[in-house]
Amino acid sequence: MISYLQVEDLTKSFGDNVLFSNITFGIAKDQKIGLIAKNGTGKSTLLRIISDLESADSGSVTKRNGLTIGYLEQEPDVEAGKTVFDYVYNFAEDTANCIREYEAALADNHAVRIEETSTRMDVLEAWDYDVRIKQLLYKVRLEDMDARTDTLSGGEKKRAALAAVLLKRPDLLIIDEPTNHLDTEMIEWLEDYMTKTRSTILMVTHDRYFLDRVCNEILEMDNYSVFSYKGNYSYFLEKREERIAAINAASDKAKNILRTEQEWMRRMPKARGTKAKSRIDNFHKLKEVAATRHSESAVSMSVGTNRLGKKILDIDHISKSFDGREIIGDFSYKFARGDKIGIVGRNGSGKSTFLNLITGKLKPDSGTIEVGETIVYGYYNQSGMKFKPGDKVIDVIKEIAETVSLGNGSTISASAFLEHFLFPVPMQYNHVEKLSGGEKRRLYMMTVLMHSPNFLILDEPTNDLDIMTLNVLEDFLADYGGVLLVVSHDRYFLDKITDRLFVIDNGNMKEYPGMYSLYLEAKKAEELRLAAITKQKIVKKETKKPVKQNKRSGLTYKERLELEKLEANLETLETEKAEIETLMNSGSQTQEQLVELSKSYSEKLELLEEKEFRWLELSEK
Repeated sequence: MISYLQVEDLTKSFGDNVLFSNITFGIAKDQKIGLIAKNGTGKSTLLRIISDLESADSGSVTKRNGLTIGYLEQEPDVEAGKTVFDYVYNFAEDTANCIREYEAALADNHAVRIEETSTRMDVLEAWDYDVRIKQLLYKVRLEDMDARTDTLSGGEKKRAALAAVLLKRPDLLIIDEPTNHLDTEMIEWLEDYMTKTRSTILMVTHDRYFLDRVCNEILEMDNYSVFSYKGNYSYFLEKREERIAAINAASDKAKNILRTEQEWMRRMPKARGTKAKSRIDNFHKLKEVAATRHSESAVSMSVGTNRLGKKILDIDHISKSFDGREIIGDFSYKFARGDKIGIVGRNGSGKSTFLNLITGKLKPDSGTIEVGETIVYGYYNQSGMKFKPGDKVIDVIKEIAETVSLGNGSTISASAFLEHFLFPVPMQYNHVEKLSGGEKRRLYMMTVLMHSPNFLILDEPTNDLDIMTLNVLEDFLADYGGVLLVVSHDRYFLDKITDRLFVIDNGNMKEYPGMYSLYLEAKKAEELRLAAITKQKIVKKETKKPVKQNKRSGLTYKERLELEKLEANLETLETEKAEIETLMNSGSQTQEQLVELSKSYSEKLELLEEKEFRWLELSEK
């Protein structure tokens, strides 16, 4: 394999906080590496050091001569005062400059320069540069290419920076949380792009499906060191357990031997012989091994919830429009105890509008929303994470309450509560601005849960959280006794915690009872079916009608019989599909029945597609 870069004995600290120490690893051509670690252990810092945007305390990063690197930061600094198109166009400076030189050579009719710049245009694949820019901006939903960069939202800036770095086509693509601010369709497109790209990849992401499908190696930062796993995320989970078990077994064995050696050390304080000195050296090595036992510190999210009354939240035929555009149209739902619902849809489809309607921040244009008297909302949203400048971590919690009620009815101090959430006492007196992005979000989640909500609303809760925290958050939500409503583009997260969906598409909001993955399968199958029907209509329109309707001169007798049978089968399948849809929307099915119905629905759609294509094939004859 061709080596792209080598990291050797790299160390980085901020004051007394050591992020990593003497780490060594390499990156070779065609590797697609996922970097995994807890928040605050230096993932983003490591990416910045490799990208020459930050320096290490010691160690080195050696790069292959001529290696091009494209780096997408978690919160990119997009140059203001430009149009979106110009920002992306000029991001790949070599290509943009080459095109300008070529155009100047043409204008001057300078044959030598035209030939030179043409060759460079070939190497840089610059002939279709404008087209590629427009395609990428369309893919990341920035269709208004004349919009000024200083008017973009944080999510739009991230998508513009993503388009720019992909356009550059670097040898090594380094990306920090690329799926943040992307909806599911864009994530799936990016997933496909990353799988097929010729660039080598080093990325940080919390999206576990993305890691599983894109990466062929996982680097784990743990206990100031780096561990490599030659496989995808599923392989990493398996091998990480084996690694931890081996470390703990070695630690336990060393502790047993250490008891004997400690007794010998007490009896032989002064070692004069070579053998005695060797034994003393081994004693100190044993102490190191015994101390390496791996204990998984986990976030504890056991908090109390207010009592939930009989009436929760009733939505009756609500609608909402802005500037003549319908966002939510005639939607009704009666929430029940234990509901765990995901809200999905494209960016800008109206998910946040719906949340603002049910929390009373907006009023519906028509219809009613009745909130039960016992409802206590807990609302975790992207814009709500605001801390006062100069606040310490402990101040943020104490401002809400000095003591916190837990799920078992007991209470603990604000400091002890912070320790539950992996904020040890020394860290509690750090200023909030020194925390990593994920640590800030964990602190913000605490402030939401402290109010003991019985109706929890989570708007993109997985952004910037490490995978370890996500696993514990998912376990907490699985046992949560209140109502849960979550907006997320994290497919794994939705599959694990929700049992039904609210799907928003072009002002049409529908309930879908079932897992998110099953919904996506059904949606894709339906899109294929509709595409087949459209194709049928086009073919029918373009095909000349026969003189006699019952004759199909291009078909054999056997094919005519098959075609007639297909037409009958298609009608039956459509009826069966409609019956399943009615059952799924009836609200009378158990979770197990809904899963079976969802599978059956997907199978019917696949069969419909298969038979429609065969019908189309025969019809064209």
